[in-house]
Amino acid sequence: MTGPIHVYDRYDEPDQLRDQLRRLLRHRAVIALGIVLGLLGGAALAFSRAHTYTSTSEVLVRSTADPFGTVSVAADNQVSMGTEQQIAASAAVAVRAARLMGRADATAATLGKDLRITNRAKSQVLRFEFTARTPGRAARGANAFAEAYLADRKARNEAAVQRAGRSVQQQIKAVQAAKEKDEDEAVDKAVQSELDTLHKRIVEINSRDTVGGDIVRRGEAPARPSGPGWAVLLTLGLASGLALGVLLAWLRSALDSRVRSADEARAALRAPVLGLLPPEPDEDAPLLTVGHQGGDRAETCRALAYRLRRTGLPAGAGRVLVVSPRRGAATEEVAVNLAAAFAECGDEVLLVDADPGTPALTTRLPLLPDDARTPEEASLPEGSRLVDAGAAGRFACCVGGGTGGPAQPGGSAAVHRLLPGPDSRAAVVVTRPLLEHADALAVAQRVDGVLLVAGLDTTRRDDLKRAHELIDCSGATLLGAVLDAGRRRGRLRALLRRRPGRRPEAEPVTPVVELPAQDETLTVSRG
Repeated sequence: MTGPIHVYDRYDEPDQLRDQLRRLLRHRAVIALGIVLGLLGGAALAFSRAHTYTSTSEVLVRSTADPFGTVSVAADNQVSMGTEQQIAASAAVAVRAARLMGRADATAATLGKDLRITNRAKSQVLRFEFTARTPGRAARGANAFAEAYLADRKARNEAAVQRAGRSVQQQIKAVQAAKEKDEDEAVDKAVQSELDTLHKRIVEINSRDTVGGDIVRRGEAPARPSGPGWAVLLTLGLASGLALGVLLAWLRSALDSRVRSADEARAALRAPVLGLLPPEPDEDAPLLTVGHQGGDRAETCRALAYRLRRTGLPAGAGRVLVVSPRRGAATEEVAVNLAAAFAECGDEVLLVDADPGTPALTTRLPLLPDDARTPEEASLPEGSRLVDAGAAGRFACCVGGGTGGPAQPGGSAAVHRLLPGPDSRAAVVVTRPLLEHADALAVAQRVDGVLLVAGLDTTRRDDLKRAHELIDCSGATLLGAVLDAGRRRGRLRALLRRRPGRRPEAEPVTPVVELPAQDETLTVSRG
């Protein structure tokens, strides 16, 4: 018994990475915004720290105990450096430092914010780092805090000596009073011995060194500002901004529901992408270009007709419904040029306009007079007009209930009457958007295939999925999709890109269609 074999293609990983990179690069404005914000943040940080200087002073904290009388006690156990570090950062020391610097007591709190006190492990040295706007003030601040701490420690030691001296003096007075009351000689000797001990204790207390430490390093005026320089901060801001921009671009790409590429359209629609209309810089370009003008959009429509004839439709006539999920896509342009391309291939074509929400196509196309009809064209539906497709020939166009006014309830029935039989002539039908009206579904059941026109960067993937479900439920055949990259650009950009002179008429050319094995996107080149 054998299970399914899963083949891992390691060559897919570069394609996925390139696809992810392309998705991120679509949001170049967001990435640029992140870089600008990062650079502004780095510049602001560099500017705020460009005029700050830090000076350092160090104080060796000494124990007040007799170093020769406490040989058995370790030096690091004689002084609690954690306690001394907290005392050095206290408000009392800050007030003393403010007085030494000639500042008022009210500025003691602000001075404490510019001070940083550190102590290395297994060390009795306190390091005072003071930051200020000028080198001289930084040095004065570091030295002032070191001196203020030593003065505070000396004051505390002197207060402890005075308290101990007063306590011994009280004991001496009590012993002397007891000696005066008792006249026994033996007791008098014992009391005198005790008094001698107390007097010796007084001498030891008064001879105690109350200086709590020494300044081993005085603060000097720094020559350069503290912290990283402009180059480091700007580089850090650039890196942070780039990371922020990439993150924002990834979030926007992940949350963006619009179709950005042919792969996304193919995945959402589960149908091939038959063509990609390139952007048209001229917003005033005519609707019909096949047979009249050259251009990439006209050649794409020619190649689309060639592909529909060879793959989606029979070799002869066929009926195609051209529809978009919502308004905004170039549905009419694709339908008109597709009809002209079919006529150029030798088919008798009927273009049916079934969109009542727009002006009739017959009012926007170059028409031939009625007396120009041939005997073969006498069987055209009533009200149809002949369209001059230039070098591509001509085709018929009729309106199936659409005049640009409000929707008519019998529009789909009129289209059914106008549709030719499966063996008579080719038909291209353009209707209202699929997700806005049900006319397209009624017409889809009478045609050979449905061609969906979607706007690139404007159509949502959910709309393509809903359109696929509706077409599948109606029993129609979805031939594929055509993506429109946009027709309207800015007028200034159109004028800049517009070449002087009249466009030459396109010569009849044979489109060369390249169909890769794994890519359904249409690639057209002139031959």
